[in-house]
Amino acid sequence: MIRTEEMLLNVGPQHPSTHGVFRLVVKIDGEIITEATPVIGYLHRGTEKLAESLQYTQIIPYTDRLDYIAGMTNNYVLCHAVETMMGVEVPDRAEYLRVLAMELGRISSHLVWWGTYLLDIGAISPFLYAFREREMILNFLNELSGARLTFNYMRVGGVKWDAPDGWIEKVRDFVPYMREQLAGYHELVTGNEIFMNRIKGVGVYSKKDALNYSLSGANLRSTGVKWDLRKNEPYCIYDRFTFDVPTRQEGDAWARYHCRLEEIEESLKIVEQAVEQFPSEGSIMGKVPRIIKAPAGEALVRIESPRGEIGCYISSDGKKEPYRLKFRRPSFYNLQILPKLLKGENIANLIAILGAIDIVLGEVDG
Repeated sequence: MIRTEEMLLNVGPQHPSTHGVFRLVVKIDGEIITEATPVIGYLHRGTEKLAESLQYTQIIPYTDRLDYIAGMTNNYVLCHAVETMMGVEVPDRAEYLRVLAMELGRISSHLVWWGTYLLDIGAISPFLYAFREREMILNFLNELSGARLTFNYMRVGGVKWDAPDGWIEKVRDFVPYMREQLAGYHELVTGNEIFMNRIKGVGVYSKKDALNYSLSGANLRSTGVKWDLRKNEPYCIYDRFTFDVPTRQEGDAWARYHCRLEEIEESLKIVEQAVEQFPSEGSIMGKVPRIIKAPAGEALVRIESPRGEIGCYISSDGKKEPYRLKFRRPSFYNLQILPKLLKGENIANLIAILGAIDIVLGEVDG
């Protein structure tokens, strides 16, 4: 009989496949994981506490630093919360620009996940293709906001700038191009036998587990739960668009892979409809005072980010700074199930399971 000795391993925080400064303390018996303990907080910036001494508009740049792969949705959830408290009416043109920015950001986010996940498990080419298309999206968002990563584009009542001349037409032309590339991704990767054998049946959990752990986004929909706040509790102008909510039943890494790629297709549908419906004229800012003061009270709003349900709670005492601000960060909640998934697994599957959850450490640490 082969005798093995229990070993303690540190996976990260300096590890390329932990996607940021994330540490995982793993106990292994031979090659089998007996215990996994996430250690977080290396990237903590105290965003929520800082917000208590900032005016509402000054908080917006800090939201970009949470999920820095999808800054537009973070911008929006804060503005949406303040607008809800103040009863601000946002002009149509601004709403369409917000939807285009958020959905292009969603596609970009899923491209980063697809490329880096494949890189994690040994495929180099998909990463290069994903970042080729992402570069095009970042150029669009750069033209819109003046930045490529931390956009700081949304404002309470609307958006910072209008779309430049020809921008809508370029976005319209991008949709068929991206669909063609997406078909190429499936041809290159999805049908690949090595890839299928690598992630099918890996990191499995049930619908009950997903709900008990408060998972959201593709991590929840991969178990068959058809829940997307853009559909179930429409915000902004999402009720004007026709799109589906992709789900799978398997609850494994393979199911999460399919959910995210199918979500790219659904986002393209939304972008396509938004550019066709885009108002030819109109204001990009609603009527808001120069110094924004949310009325005394509290509000909680939630939206669908690329990683799941992101919420923003604000408690106000009527001043120009919030009394208390709290974010419900989907990466933080989705990460909770990792120790359960890794227990009893082979060490070789660790990165394949972690990568399929799709976390961003800025959002985990806050």
